Amino acid sequence: MKPVKRLPLVMLASLLAACATPPTTAPKPGPTVTPTPAPLPPASSSPQPQAATTPIASVDTANVWDKLRGSFAMSDCDADPQIMVWAHRYTQNPQRFEAQMNSALSQLVYVQQVAEKYDVAGEFVLLPWVESQYQPVPGHRNLPAGMWQIVPSTAHVIGLHVDRGYDGRLDTSASTDGIMHMLHDYYNELHDWRLVDYAFNRGEYAVRRLVQQHGVPPKEPAIPKLPVPRITREHLTKLLAISCVVRDPSRFNVELPTLPPDQHLETVEVSHGMTMSGAANNAGMAPDTLKRLNPAVHSDMLDANTPHLLMPHLNAEQLRGAMQGAGDQNMTASTSAPADPPAQVASEDKMPIKQGSPADTKPSHRGRTHTVRPGESLWQIARNYSTSVSTLQRLNNLHGKALKPGQVLKLDAP
Repeated sequence: MKPVKRLPLVMLASLLAACATPPTTAPKPGPTVTPTPAPLPPASSSPQPQAATTPIASVDTANVWDKLRGSFAMSDCDADPQIMVWAHRYTQNPQRFEAQMNSALSQLVYVQQVAEKYDVAGEFVLLPWVESQYQPVPGHRNLPAGMWQIVPSTAHVIGLHVDRGYDGRLDTSASTDGIMHMLHDYYNELHDWRLVDYAFNRGEYAVRRLVQQHGVPPKEPAIPKLPVPRITREHLTKLLAISCVVRDPSRFNVELPTLPPDQHLETVEVSHGMTMSGAANNAGMAPDTLKRLNPAVHSDMLDANTPHLLMPHLNAEQLRGAMQGAGDQNMTASTSAPADPPAQVASEDKMPIKQGSPADTKPSHRGRTHTVRPGESLWQIARNYSTSVSTLQRLNNLHGKALKPGQVLKLDAP
């Protein structure tokens, strides 16, 4: 992902005001008044987002919880009565809470490691719980999407690509990197993590205007008494509430789950042409599992807009090994594909075989072609004609190029 470029605060605020808490409720628009903001304080150098292709070192999950608690920077459970109200509400059914947290654990652990890279307060690792419970909420029209609940315009600001085949807002790796970079910048300007949460929910410019009018809020009360909408104040309360449960789970009769190190998520650079199903087979995992971890990809064929895949460490190592062993060859075909060619039966996918000279007694395979149908992959075509993906690539100069419906492929060398 390209480094995030700082935009004028007015533009940034109007875009980020759409990050509302409930994933099923359209966010309220930000204020329309646009007075000139005060000069920004000197901002420290901000880490630049890196291309999300480098694996993050796996660590024991129990240590993740300890590190997360150690990185908390805001008030504890007893700072405000409403914090405890929401903490008890989250854990009123301990079994359900534990199941939900276990389902979200791999994403939570990944977010924790990215937050640590950007030096963002640990409470914000739990922000996707408040927004979506770490679920990849699909976006409809201009509504928020992904576990961070990002609208398309905000996605553009933080460098997330969105089109019909790929939605970066649903990409755990890319969206988390962009959001953490943004939160880091907010703190450099606002110098208060509570205001950072307000800015995430309400918009940075709106919060800066409040600070200009009412001054920097004191450390107490924990929920600043600034004239913000109830939903914004409640957003911070919920964030502190789920942080409260993580601080002291026994207080709520719940246990926090653990995750084996080889199941910690990391990204793998897609350096070979392949499909999602082919990548899953090469990684030794079910295609449905890989698709669930990568909901940003809307088609089976991977292209230049999906430079990486997110998967557990164990599977990531296997896929990297498969790509290294394949060299420059295409990996669209799965490693588990049958060695024997399919039976030669009539199929609408096969073109008629052109005959040779009248003296030939056997049909010649020279000069065969195939017209690509919608949804077909190179691997499927190669199987249908008992040839190889690398042969089709070489004959049709397809290295690094996606198939297009209606495209005519050569099947044999002249």
